[in-house]
Amino acid sequence: MHRIIRNIRVMDPSDGFDAVTDLAVAGGRIVARGTLPPDFTAEEVLNGTGLIACPGFIETSFQAHTPGHGRDGDLASELRAAVAGGVTQVLLRPDTLPMADIPAILQEQRVLADRLALANVHLSGALTTQLQGVALTEMAGLAEAGAIAFSQAKEPVLSAALLRLALSYAADLGLPVLLHGEQPELAANGVMHEGRLSIRLGLTGRPAAAEQIGVQRDIAIAALSACPIHFPHLSIAAAVAEVAAARQRGEPVTCGVSIHHLLLTEQDVGFFNLHAKILPPLRAAAERDALRHAIATGAITAISSDHSPWGVDREGMTFTQAPFGIAAVEWLLPLALRLMDEGVLDLMTVLNLLSVGPAQALGLPVPSLAVGATADLCIFDPESYFTVEPGRQWSRGRNLPYGQWELRGQVRYTLVAGRMVFRG
Repeated sequence: MHRIIRNIRVMDPSDGFDAVTDLAVAGGRIVARGTLPPDFTAEEVLNGTGLIACPGFIETSFQAHTPGHGRDGDLASELRAAVAGGVTQVLLRPDTLPMADIPAILQEQRVLADRLALANVHLSGALTTQLQGVALTEMAGLAEAGAIAFSQAKEPVLSAALLRLALSYAADLGLPVLLHGEQPELAANGVMHEGRLSIRLGLTGRPAAAEQIGVQRDIAIAALSACPIHFPHLSIAAAVAEVAAARQRGEPVTCGVSIHHLLLTEQDVGFFNLHAKILPPLRAAAERDALRHAIATGAITAISSDHSPWGVDREGMTFTQAPFGIAAVEWLLPLALRLMDEGVLDLMTVLNLLSVGPAQALGLPVPSLAVGATADLCIFDPESYFTVEPGRQWSRGRNLPYGQWELRGQVRYTLVAGRMVFRG
């Protein structure tokens, strides 16, 4: 469809462009940014006054439970949630049921994603069979089936020798690896951050040192093969510092952080709040503030919603029994704008961390709104305020700790390759 968006503020972190202008879209691409071609005829004209257009966001950690039993959502429900949040590309995590550790599972995911035609779906293959860290998957077969990366989801690889071999194979295949950096023996079965609060609540703690040691080890092993690795959800400043030091040495290592670790702390666990149970766990306020400093200085290059939906049948569980995860992909932008409102980041940096940074970590083309670029757009109203009401989101996940928060920045339109996939 030929479409014109008039008088809209275009913010493109790929080249720093920021101006109120017109955008023209046709054939799935941006055909004009500014002066329109004299012979361009639009089938639809959108009024962009007061709105902002930016590249669609990329989610690096997306659990859609496909394949799965469906009680906690599926690819259809969770992709609808994603595009409602301006997310135009997602990387599926491999911890599905059954797990994405054989080509047939990836082929099933691709067929369904193509049928839905919502966000662009990228596939990740499990690095080890059943994510158990015992044996490698048929990595070449997974790559042939469409995997753009290998991932351990939320499981570490205990064997250093096996991890070295896996990273060497991934390097030969030219694909990045997403790692959960944690020393499993130290982490044990901890369900929240190890500290005074975990002791007071009588819950098994997960020490910050487990993450620092795990990340340090994984970086050292990755250096032996020069395989690009990405830590999508770090939670402590010491681990981020390890990544920053590796990058200074010229090693292909990047890291991201979930929006939850930038906004919440262990205190949000409160009195056994299941909706604040996440892996890695929410840390102390000092760690949250240190992560904010790291993201402002560029040590962290991506923000994720770390989308992990769980349905209502999990509500009756104890804190120890309940699964880890928060479902918030459709609120990713409004939550990230809190960082702007609190003086942590400017708007262009927020948009960069939601689009350019994730693309670079995954080896994807950098999203852009330049002429000729694929028309993956998020169009939002930065002054539209709303209250989060659990149960009224697109996702089937009910594990959302932001109920009754007042946020701003509602997404009005999401376009994928020029197709309108969401109108809000």
